[in-house]
Amino acid sequence: MPETADPIPLSALQHWCYCPRQCALIHVEQVFADNLYTLRGQAVHRQVDQPGVETRAGLRVERALPVWSDRLGLVGKCDVVEFEADGTPYPVEYKHGSRAKAAWIAACDDLQLAAQALCLEEMMGKPVPAGALFYAKSKRRREVRIGAELRCRVEEAAVAVRALLDAAALPAPSFDGRCDKCSLAEICQPAAHPESAGLFDCEA
Repeated sequence: MPETADPIPLSALQHWCYCPRQCALIHVEQVFADNLYTLRGQAVHRQVDQPGVETRAGLRVERALPVWSDRLGLVGKCDVVEFEADGTPYPVEYKHGSRAKAAWIAACDDLQLAAQALCLEEMMGKPVPAGALFYAKSKRRREVRIGAELRCRVEEAAVAVRALLDAAALPAPSFDGRCDKCSLAEICQPAAHPESAGLFDCEA
């Protein structure tokens, strides 16, 4: 990454995975709006947004831990990181809703968590083989193994988001099932762009 380039927020990777146009609206146009889903997400994150350290079940637990990767040009914050006795970090990302998510939404959550893991590895000098997503509605975790394929996806996403930010242009909207839950649907106006119809089958 060029030294003059601003680091990419970790949240931008999740936004890009969900919809590149949403990512550009938020991180290029600086546009954002709330809906029921974003408000629920904010309520969940209020539980872990206050920095703090505690010891629980033999683990050191840090909340709202700033993380970054100079190699990938990423910066952000982990909701919770549990440190094992040998110092190995285990990131836990909080999400609203339940574990029963569509596969394509879960994949975006996994990407964000894996990006946190790569940041922690670079910062701490220790491998991060796994992390977890905690879903507030079901009050259950889903462990994610940070394997080679997922690591590769993070690196590819970082390159793609960097290119999107550098281009400073809005991609075509998806105009599919993703739009139903997007808080920016009214601003995006996907139905006004018929060329975008059918680009992504989000029921798969």
